[in-house]
Amino acid sequence: MGTLDDVIRATELDRQAGTPLWVQLLSDLRRRLGAGEFTDAFPGELTLVGEYGVSRHTVREALRRLRDEGLVVAGRGRPPRLASPTEIAQPLGTPYSLFQSVEATGRVQRSVVRTLDVRADGVVAARLGLEESTPLVHLERLRLADEKPLAIDRVWLPERLAAPLLDVDFGRTALYEEYAARCGIRVTGGHEHLRAVVPAPAERELLGIPLDVAAFAIDRLGLAGGLPAEWRQTLVRGDRFSVTARFSPAEGYRMGDRPDSAATDPGRGLHDRRK
Repeated sequence: MGTLDDVIRATELDRQAGTPLWVQLLSDLRRRLGAGEFTDAFPGELTLVGEYGVSRHTVREALRRLRDEGLVVAGRGRPPRLASPTEIAQPLGTPYSLFQSVEATGRVQRSVVRTLDVRADGVVAARLGLEESTPLVHLERLRLADEKPLAIDRVWLPERLAAPLLDVDFGRTALYEEYAARCGIRVTGGHEHLRAVVPAPAERELLGIPLDVAAFAIDRLGLAGGLPAEWRQTLVRGDRFSVTARFSPAEGYRMGDRPDSAATDPGRGLHDRRK
């Protein structure tokens, strides 16, 4: 059996892969953060350059993403250090994994699987660009962080793509990792609609939300190779979750319009869905 050092040490980056080195480095740093390696101190740029054998530009790009996600704090002329998060933060504009974001804060992520089956849903199928009777793999989980309720997560995937996932135990694994490993489907983009909602009584009870706390409802269409591969609805406790966004003088702060489906079909919102 390997030691803790064997588990959390740096992973060699694959220079033959099609994935940019900074993306691989970012993924490995998230993994090591989640494993608790950097509790005493976070390595500086030059240390990471030597450890991974990459350029300072590659390291800086990965560190910039960690800063955007609220996991690392760094200022001009100062070495990076771990942030001290009081909540779980998610960046806007990236295909993030809630599993990885929770684990990167040092918390333990676990899910209670409430539903994993195949069903038809005409509205969801239409959002995926499919015929209404198309079979869909449906996964519903209660997401926990350190055994405390964080989110209710409902996902629909085309069965022709996701059938192998029916045998997966999603209690302690990430959907995107299993989707890629078992089905060859990598969610690399898409779009989201995020809004503040008042949870229904049953969902408030499931999440343990006090009466004075609202929640975020997040609708996501995930794309793989530019084609729809996932429709997801997530309800997250507002007191344990935040979102971050980047802006620039050239582009300003970019906000999307409310999707037509949400505007014309409010009864299908996550917080009042009856199934």
